Amino acid sequence: MKIAVFASTSGSDLPALFSETNSRKISTLLITNKKDCGATEKAKKHDIPCFFIDAKGLSREEYDEKVLQVLEENNIDYIFLVGYMRIISSVIVQKFPNKIFNIHPSLLPAFAGGMDTDVHSDVLQAGCKISGATLHIVTEEVDEGPIVKQKACEIDDEETSETLKKKVQKLEQEMLVELVGELDEER
Repeated sequence: MKIAVFASTSGSDLPALFSETNSRKISTLLITNKKDCGATEKAKKHDIPCFFIDAKGLSREEYDEKVLQVLEENNIDYIFLVGYMRIISSVIVQKFPNKIFNIHPSLLPAFAGGMDTDVHSDVLQAGCKISGATLHIVTEEVDEGPIVKQKACEIDDEETSETLKKKVQKLEQEMLVELVGELDEER
């Protein structure tokens, strides 16, 4: 099994994911659109090959054609979007139907479309008592694909967007590790 992880941010969830893929001897690579992001550093620490693809001057489809070339050259089976701050186009979605998974920092369908700490701020401003994370299949509609897993956590009265983010990231990591195990067992 071969997995491509797409990331653009600090990569807080990646050490848990990479430890799991390495322990299962699953071939993994990282694709990023941000050259010096934390995700790249974390991949290198786990001996995960990194591919930086610059999006400057490219349409979404042109960029995704370049990404698709890397995916095909490496015979990728599954794609995990983990802190990837781009919306992927139909160029990739149609080539990998039901094989692209996104981790989202809320209990979808609530707070769909948001990213990172903005989602946690929105959850707190709405006065929610619980939050969580969702792992879903990527379709051409943003954050609307079938839900694979969800995990929830309580929100404390003194919660901040940063403390909530840490709680939710723990749930994200658990779900990503579980999914790797399930996909590995299926093969």
